[in-house]
Amino acid sequence: MQQIKVGISACLLGDEVRFDGGHKRSAFCTDELGRHVEFVKLCPEVGIGLPVPRPTIRLEEQHGEPRAVVAKTGEDVTARLIAFAERAQPHVSQVSGYVLCAKSPSCGMERVKLYNPENGHARKEGEGIFAAQLRQRYPALPLEEDGRLNDPQLRENFVMRVFVYATWQALPEPLSKADLLKFHTSLKLLLLAHDQQVYRSLGRDVAAVQTISTATRKKYIETVMAALASPATRANHTNVLQHIQGYFKQYLSASQREELTDSILSYHEGTEPLLVPLTLLRHYLREYPSDYLTGQRYLNPYPKDLKLRYGL
Repeated sequence: MQQIKVGISACLLGDEVRFDGGHKRSAFCTDELGRHVEFVKLCPEVGIGLPVPRPTIRLEEQHGEPRAVVAKTGEDVTARLIAFAERAQPHVSQVSGYVLCAKSPSCGMERVKLYNPENGHARKEGEGIFAAQLRQRYPALPLEEDGRLNDPQLRENFVMRVFVYATWQALPEPLSKADLLKFHTSLKLLLLAHDQQVYRSLGRDVAAVQTISTATRKKYIETVMAALASPATRANHTNVLQHIQGYFKQYLSASQREELTDSILSYHEGTEPLLVPLTLLRHYLREYPSDYLTGQRYLNPYPKDLKLRYGL
């Protein structure tokens, strides 16, 4: 498989392109994730020709819409940022995820300060202009902010989605029913962990589909990625673990079944991390192979050395 590409705000890789001439280097991105992906770095503000250092941009609400305005001069650069997103399309269309700089009026995903130009008051309800363009143009693309990657659940969830989306992007076009079934089957336990309703409805939809049109393909992956966007709950993980446990009941001794049950319940109660029952289940899968379970992305969603499930 070709190396996965991930878009990223250039300042998060240590490039000194921020308004003050500094950077916001993300250790996780550069030292951990960077071992497994190729970063495609962009800085929208530099991309529209603004200098480094430069006067700050802020979001202002004008006629009910956010506008990116140079605070010092009042220059509106919204259209230039939107045009940059259009020019960046050849780069962004290759990536399987995007890491954005938090709080930025161009790249912030959420809680960006949105100013009232009349009184100068701000409320944290804005979304960066470039970030909004990414979300609108690529609704299935996994997006995350650098600050939110400090949360173990959000970090794990983002990386999982990147690897799922990369696999989808690598599927041949036109997409055959066999390829769609194979991809969907590999996601069943992940979907069960994240959204049981989508798990059931998508299964019926995939089974019923005859012709895979562009619209069908688009709707399918957008539904999948939306379902995976929220981290799985402890209760849902427990449900999936018990589901997997059922595949081994006929092979395990009474003491082994008891050990596995205790491990899953300890995770459910919060006294053991998710990795404990998963490690035991992987051990039994090696002892008693199952083609179905081996093909489940839930058990191996990304490279193990990222250690993303250690804190779950």
